[in-house]
Amino acid sequence: MSRWPSNPRGRLEQAAMDLFIEQGYDQTTVAEIAERAGLTERTFFRHFSDKREVLFQGGELLQAAMVEALAAAPPDATPLSAIHEALAAVAGIFDERHDRARLRQGIIDAHPELQEREGAKMAKIATALAEGLRARGVTDPDARLAADAGIAVFRSAFAKWVRSETGDMSGTMEGCFVALEKLVEAGR
Repeated sequence: MSRWPSNPRGRLEQAAMDLFIEQGYDQTTVAEIAERAGLTERTFFRHFSDKREVLFQGGELLQAAMVEALAAAPPDATPLSAIHEALAAVAGIFDERHDRARLRQGIIDAHPELQEREGAKMAKIATALAEGLRARGVTDPDARLAADAGIAVFRSAFAKWVRSETGDMSGTMEGCFVALEKLVEAGR
C-alpha cells in the first residue's frame, strides 16, 4: 500500500467544493476541507496557498494554452483573428467541466472578493495575450485592444455558457465573436 493517498489535490478540491455548497464559502475552513478529504492541513497547503485557490487553480494553465494557441495562429491573421483562435483553442476544455463551473461560478458570484480575484485573473490573461500579440509584431494600442476585446468575448461567452443547459462553450464563444463583429460593423 502506498504511503500517500491517490490524487490528494483532486480530493481536496472536491471536499472544498462540497463544503462551499453545503455550508457556504465564508463558513468553510481549511481544516474542514482537509478533514473531509481525509488529509491534513499541511497537505492542503502543499497544493493550495489558501481556500480561494481551490476556485482559481488552473488559471495559469488556461493562460498558457491561450498564449500557445495565439503563437500558433497563422502569421497573416489579424490581431483579433489570432485572439479568436487562442480562445477557440481552449473552449472545448470547459464543456467537460460544465457542472463544476456552474457551482464554482455560483460561489464566486456570491462573494465580491472572489469576483475581484476572477477579474484579476482575466486581466492577467489579457496582459499575456497582448504580450503575445506584440511578439507577433502587433503594436499598441492594437495589441491591447484586441486582447481586451478577446477577454470581453470570453467573459461574455462564459457567463452565457455557465448558465446554459447545453454546455457548448465553442458555439457560445463563436456566437459572442459574431456579436462583437456586428457591433463593430454597426459602429462604422
